[in-house]
Amino acid sequence: MPSPSPPGGSPFIFDFHAVNELGPDQRWSTWSAVAQRLAHGPQPRPAWVVTEDGAIDTELGLLKTGKEADVFLVERAVPGDAERSVVLAAKRYRSAEHRSFHRSAAYTEGRRTRNTRDARALAKKTVHGRAVAAGQWAIAEFDALSRLWSTGVSVPYPVQIDGTELLMELIAVDGEPAPRLAQLRPPVDVLEEYFAQLRDAMSILARHGWAHGDLSAYNLLAQGHRLVLIDMPQVVDLVGNPQGMDYLMRDCHNVCSWFVARGLDIDEHALFAELMSQAG
Repeated sequence: MPSPSPPGGSPFIFDFHAVNELGPDQRWSTWSAVAQRLAHGPQPRPAWVVTEDGAIDTELGLLKTGKEADVFLVERAVPGDAERSVVLAAKRYRSAEHRSFHRSAAYTEGRRTRNTRDARALAKKTVHGRAVAAGQWAIAEFDALSRLWSTGVSVPYPVQIDGTELLMELIAVDGEPAPRLAQLRPPVDVLEEYFAQLRDAMSILARHGWAHGDLSAYNLLAQGHRLVLIDMPQVVDLVGNPQGMDYLMRDCHNVCSWFVARGLDIDEHALFAELMSQAG
């Protein structure tokens, strides 16, 4: 691995072994540890992703709690190189007994578990089965983010997955986590811009045979004039899931109701028909 360089550009040797004691909220980067499990985000990888083995992850605190997972802020940085540092969102899924995602069985209809031991454990709801279930939600979101990011949908870049922890791009505005759309009252011209972006994103999902499944103004971040879709572990298979069309209609209703309440003249049924015409 090449040695990091100071701001002046002169190379120097940084002895990572000298950093032999980490703080209570630190760990060595798990980037290389997950490599053999094909658990890295898609290529081309953004330049800001820190991949050096000598990087240290530092816990910065809780960002938000959710129905099935909590999101923390984690800084991944190379000691001695200020330019190789990034703050990530670390989404950590809870095991079944510690989460309240009570509709999970309906969302996962049509999905398959490749490992037969895992499938048996899931069916029997053993300790291993509960761990597998939590991991499946993380894998489902990592897979959805990877595919959507690769097709150009505005989602956070998924950096890596390690068991039930998903590290992803932190969507920020001026160095602070971006607000949810539900928190804002944009003017009509910005509302129109946001809805156009959302319709395009939902169209790409539909062409892949997917619905978000839990879409609302609370699962959309506003990064300036850019709208970003988040919270995607429950992405629904429109063909394989018997309730797929119902989830798509609910997504249309939820988002259209929010935009209509703020003055935009749109129709949820027209949006649903448009998406159905594109569904793969």
